[in-house]
Amino acid sequence: MAGPSAREARGPGAPGLGVAVVAVAAAMALAGPPPAAAAAGREEQSRVRAMTSSNWTLVLEGEWMLKFYAPWCPACLQTESEWETFAKNGEKLDVNVGKVDVTQEPGLSGRFFVTTLPTIFHAKDGIFRRYRGPGISRDLQDYILEKKWKAVEPVAGWKSPSSIIMSGMAGLFSLSGWIRQLHIYFTGTLGIPIWGSYFIFVIATLMIGLVLGLILVLLADCFCPPKPQDETDQSELIEKEKEALIVEDLGISEEKKDLSDEEEEKDDLSEGEEDKDDDLSEREEERTNSNDETSEEDSAVDEGSATEEAGNVPDPKLTDVEAESSVRQRKSHIADGEQ
Repeated sequence: MAGPSAREARGPGAPGLGVAVVAVAAAMALAGPPPAAAAAGREEQSRVRAMTSSNWTLVLEGEWMLKFYAPWCPACLQTESEWETFAKNGEKLDVNVGKVDVTQEPGLSGRFFVTTLPTIFHAKDGIFRRYRGPGISRDLQDYILEKKWKAVEPVAGWKSPSSIIMSGMAGLFSLSGWIRQLHIYFTGTLGIPIWGSYFIFVIATLMIGLVLGLILVLLADCFCPPKPQDETDQSELIEKEKEALIVEDLGISEEKKDLSDEEEEKDDLSEGEEDKDDDLSEREEERTNSNDETSEEDSAVDEGSATEEAGNVPDPKLTDVEAESSVRQRKSHIADGEQ
């Protein structure tokens, strides 16, 4: 009698080989790739370094190509595969390739002052240049191999990511990102209306301003304390006394000037009076001289008349003419004396 078959030996409830293979395959699919395959995938993804606020200073050394992108940007998604291909050739080109997610790193986007997406920067030993070519892998490689970046004007010193101004800009962008996250938390998680979230920010801004103003006042009092009241009063008294002395000095000087002016006027008047006295004395002398002359003439006339009376009687016509001439002479002498 022949022995039992293989099917009868396994029994009716034993599963088949095909079912076992399917089960193992399903378990492996659910478990994921083996550790070696996962490590290989991570190694390929690590060719493009994700730059953050903590490691961005690596860009200041060596040669870098850095791209700023956002997950919601369609143009960024179109160039993602080209950027990955370019990163794979980075070792051959001796260039490091990185990327920055502006939604996760608003501070870095502010530090580089990114206003459009995608934005690509080339960095060589801390000197940055804006890449404005197409985001195709071949063009990017030619840009590095042919050193086309030398023909591009570098970013100005004050706009360099390592400058103080751009560090402040990074702080502002980080603050804006933090405020946006708070707004999303208030409206999404807590269910506060949008106007309520805005009201909270307004109140917080006012309170922060008051606190900062109080801190500034305290610092000013510490570094520049006000003067005591007694010292201020004394200083005011001293200033008033100085002003009074200045006014007195001015008054004394003005009085001296007035006195000197009066003395000069008196001198002028005395000189004028002396001149007048001299003129009067001269006139009196002239008058006395003229009077003497007239008296002499009168005496001569009297003598002539006496001799005529003593002698013959003169002609009446001649006597009248002589009298008239003598009168005229007297009048002329008197007029000269008055002049």
